[in-house]
Amino acid sequence: MWTHPSSDVQTKFVGFGTVIWQFCVILEGAKIGNNCNICSHCFIENDVVIGDRVTIKNGVYVFDSITLESDVFIGPNVTFTNDVFPRSDRTKQNRKVSYPKTRVCEGASIGGGATILPGVTIGKNAMIGAGATVTKNVPPNTVFYGVAAEEKRVLS
Repeated sequence: MWTHPSSDVQTKFVGFGTVIWQFCVILEGAKIGNNCNICSHCFIENDVVIGDRVTIKNGVYVFDSITLESDVFIGPNVTFTNDVFPRSDRTKQNRKVSYPKTRVCEGASIGGGATILPGVTIGKNAMIGAGATVTKNVPPNTVFYGVAAEEKRVLS
């Protein structure tokens, strides 16, 4: 493992040959495999598992309950989310303690600027186009792209 001196790597679970570039923060519970490339300005939370030979490009935040299997490519500024109904809760009364599991399966690629909603599975060798918004599971060996936001309901 090689880590740039400006990064804060708190986990002991980083595999052989992995490179972590400038200004990354990796929390104590994260597990990162062998021969990964974690580019600058990335954040990796505690309940995260990253397989072998994974590339995570600049500006990606990998939050709790996300798994990236081996040989996955994550493009620059991909946004992972993990809270189905996010709210600021100053009182911590309704604080989430677990999140839906998100899985990016072996060999899948996600293009730059894509947004991945919580709880989806991106199948083996699937490809997500740049800027896409992924709201449902993606079957193996398929290509998904595009954005389709629309009003679903009114909040009370």
